[in-house]
Amino acid sequence: MVFSSESFLFLFLPVFMAVYYATPQRWRSYPILLGSYVFYAWWRIDFLGLLVLTTLFAYLMGQRVAAHRGSRQGRIYLTIGIGGCLLVLGVFKYLNFFVDSFAALWGTDAAGLGVHWRLILPIGISFYVFQAMSYLIDVHRGDARANARLIDFAAFIALFPQLIAGPILRYKDLEHQFEHRRHSAELFCDGMARFLVGLAKKVILADAIAPLVDLTFGASDPGFVVAWVGALAYMLQLYFDFSGYSDMAIGLGKMMGFRFGENFRFPYVSRSITEFWRRWHISLSSWLRDYLYVSLGGNRKGAARTYVNLLIVMLLGGLWHGANWTFVIWGLWHGGLLALERVTGWHQRAASYWLALPLTLMLVLLGWVMFRAEAVSDSLAIYAGMLGLNGFINDPLLFGAMSRESIALAGLAALVAAAEPKLWLIFSNAENKGPSGAVVSTRFPAASAPRAHASAALAHQNDGWTVTLATLVLGAYAVFRLTEQSFSPFLYFQF
Repeated sequence: MVFSSESFLFLFLPVFMAVYYATPQRWRSYPILLGSYVFYAWWRIDFLGLLVLTTLFAYLMGQRVAAHRGSRQGRIYLTIGIGGCLLVLGVFKYLNFFVDSFAALWGTDAAGLGVHWRLILPIGISFYVFQAMSYLIDVHRGDARANARLIDFAAFIALFPQLIAGPILRYKDLEHQFEHRRHSAELFCDGMARFLVGLAKKVILADAIAPLVDLTFGASDPGFVVAWVGALAYMLQLYFDFSGYSDMAIGLGKMMGFRFGENFRFPYVSRSITEFWRRWHISLSSWLRDYLYVSLGGNRKGAARTYVNLLIVMLLGGLWHGANWTFVIWGLWHGGLLALERVTGWHQRAASYWLALPLTLMLVLLGWVMFRAEAVSDSLAIYAGMLGLNGFINDPLLFGAMSRESIALAGLAALVAAAEPKLWLIFSNAENKGPSGAVVSTRFPAASAPRAHASAALAHQNDGWTVTLATLVLGAYAVFRLTEQSFSPFLYFQF
């Protein structure tokens, strides 16, 4: 089940919310867990067992780690817990890749080695395994409690708004919210508005751009125009698809009284790769920083070790996305760029140069081509097209297949991405909240006359109603478009 589907919007969500709010607050983890398991089992009920077993394993290991914290035995339990989580992730996500790679060394394929089976990748496994691992590490560090109710912990792992594609949550940030969280009509409406914005990003922009991307990356030798249009389209599709999902997850969380952290903060206004990773998929980049980069020594062991750590972290970050050499290269590309910025000090000076923005976007774009390609050879064909080595328009039929509507919406998506900081300010002021969740002051100068106070407050209220109405219209149009188009899963479901 996906958020952008009729079954979720008109069946699952209304029923879940009715049951959730009919349940006394102390017991609301039960409908969360049951609803989340139904949501996950809608895809495949057999893999629900893996989610349950991972949850129980992490919970029990967390208790053992807490009972022996600071001792050698506690570290042993932590190792067993982390090792068990990595084993689950390694078997289901990377075993096929290792078998294929080993077979390639011998000039054959998996069937040639006698392997005639393929493991199916459980949806969302990368996200809930990382959440289980962060819980164990936080318990070991003393940052999270291990005496939580099992029902709360299980509901945290399975929390359906973020179960499939994040953001990656940490139990230490939500444990108090499971004990007590505020529910109000205002918060529910804010969450619904955020959900509708995310739905519009997905349905109106990302899905409309998708045909351009599929045409380009499905071509054997795309020409200059097609290669550039497809690469730029994917850059926008991925952002609006994934940030749209995050918006919907954050909105659903608010509707249930939860406060999730932001997962995107206008990444395409970044002026360095370092800044980009502070703005893109924040929950993953901060996870890699706090649990991997810091554990490797961070920048505390000299410059050379810092650069190596950056490469290792981004390499593993690439592999987290999938078992393919394209992700390995993409991770090394970003790790190398981060190390280069540290060597040159560019990450500290970039904001002073106008060239920094287009340069950063170009470097990110080149990485996205490798990220999207099915194989390294496919990405090389796109790069050749972008360099003009395949001709300007070498396939008129392919170029003609690119619809005017998709191209126009890709242009609209580019404008939205560029103007997003200002659009977000308007939206957040209408909610009376800033991007970080802080309250935006609506006080007016003390010297103003009472009439000025009244007129200013009325103008602010009118702006709020305008944005609310615009959001509802946008959401209604997104639902209308949804009923017309075919099924389109979120891109990050594959990770």
